[in-house]
Amino acid sequence: MNNRIYFFYGVLLIGLMILVGRSAELQLIYGSYYREVAEGNRIKKKVLPAPRGIIYDRKGRVLVRNVPIYKFKVQSSKFKVLSREEALKIKAKGGEEAEELVIDIGREYVYGEFLAHVLGFLSEANEEEVKTGKYRLGELVGRGGIEEEYDTWLRGKDGGEIFEVNALGEKIREIGIQQPTPGKDLYLNIDVELSRIAFEAMQGRTGAVVVSEAKTGAVLVLVSSPSFNPEKITPEVLTDKNQPLFNRATAGLYPPGSTFKIVTATAGLEEGKITEKTTYVDTGEIRVGNYVYKNWYFTQYGKTEGEINVVGALKRSTDTFFYKVGEWVGATRLAEWAKAFGFGKLTGIDLPVEATGRIPDPSSGQWFLGNTYHFAIGQGDLLATPLQVNVMASIIANGGRLCRPTIIQNSKFKSQNENLKLKIEQCKDLQLKAETLRLVKEGMKQACAPGGTAFPLFNFRPEVACKTGTAEFGDPAGRTHAWLTAFAPADDPQIVVTTLVEAGGEGSRVAAPIVKKILEEWVGE
Repeated sequence: MNNRIYFFYGVLLIGLMILVGRSAELQLIYGSYYREVAEGNRIKKKVLPAPRGIIYDRKGRVLVRNVPIYKFKVQSSKFKVLSREEALKIKAKGGEEAEELVIDIGREYVYGEFLAHVLGFLSEANEEEVKTGKYRLGELVGRGGIEEEYDTWLRGKDGGEIFEVNALGEKIREIGIQQPTPGKDLYLNIDVELSRIAFEAMQGRTGAVVVSEAKTGAVLVLVSSPSFNPEKITPEVLTDKNQPLFNRATAGLYPPGSTFKIVTATAGLEEGKITEKTTYVDTGEIRVGNYVYKNWYFTQYGKTEGEINVVGALKRSTDTFFYKVGEWVGATRLAEWAKAFGFGKLTGIDLPVEATGRIPDPSSGQWFLGNTYHFAIGQGDLLATPLQVNVMASIIANGGRLCRPTIIQNSKFKSQNENLKLKIEQCKDLQLKAETLRLVKEGMKQACAPGGTAFPLFNFRPEVACKTGTAEFGDPAGRTHAWLTAFAPADDPQIVVTTLVEAGGEGSRVAAPIVKKILEEWVGE
């Protein structure tokens, strides 16, 4: 009996010793670990997103404003956007679910589609961007347009909050807070009302409109059609065969057609191959061996222009005259003049996407006189963007200077003493002869006057100088791109307008009425 009692007390003593030892181990060895776990459960950190800078047009009108976006974390790296009502219900319910609610700062694009390609849009940072450490998970990043080009300027710096929660996940005490630093505002050269008129004038056609200040290169309008709603970037928009996200104004490549005769005329005058007195008798066509190169007037109406000089050739857009000028100048020198006018290279506009275009290479080894003829009238392998054609016309308008087109108002930053690295340089003087500028401008003035090709602009006041273009692009149905580039007033140019309508038909019938509507709005301001 006594042995059993001794055994029972022995087992009990050993159990007590193990229990005390385990308790000591938990307190002495693991105590700090469990305290950290408990502390982590009641101390929370929250990012306070920085409001992005506001974007204004040239007249101080708000183009983009900030709005709250309610998001709920559904996975470690994915968020679901909620309505305000849904977010309020979750917040009112409280608990852990409320802790997964994130209030971010999104954008409201006040003028929707017709400024979409200028402004761009926001979307969440992708996995690769988050890995760089530059962006946090779920952060909204600028895509396309000004939102992307000046993202670091607009973003600002996020703040943060540290606070204590109870067992239900409810906030009970603030420990520390750092307020976010808002992003900086931007002022654009864009005129929102002129942009609206341009977009509406396109009437759903595919193409682009560019409007700029003649003397500075400041871009007043940059419209691409079709467009998109920057607040609703859906899978359907991304896969739309009409490519609404594609900026045709800066990246669309098209043969410039007869608008390029501005360059050909300039090359002929500057190279001394023609003068005001140089004439050519148009018979409707030029034959080279078995090949025939016709003038549009002869093709359409069976008529000829007779004896004309460079002014008359620009007025009537006479192909045969420019075939011969191209031949006299030579393809190699013509290509150099195309480069001087900004073709075949980036304009340097402060937007993230731009195409260089293409100038044909006469040294390719497969070059014939017929190639030169096509080149001289803006056809063949020559490709340009609507922006580049606008820059070309600006050179004649402003007295021979190649100016970089700009979206941002640089003067605003200079007045604020801000160190923003803008893509802005001084205009480059091409040193064109005064006589060259006079003759080319006179030809463009007459193109927009009775007897010229741009009949919708006849008798417009103030007087307009322009050049039409009807560009073939190898379409099986025989369709053509419609071009018109113009500046006004003709004798003291202030504004340059360029319109391109894809597969639209004749420049005079399709593009010219669009330019007219824009000029009417500009005159009426």
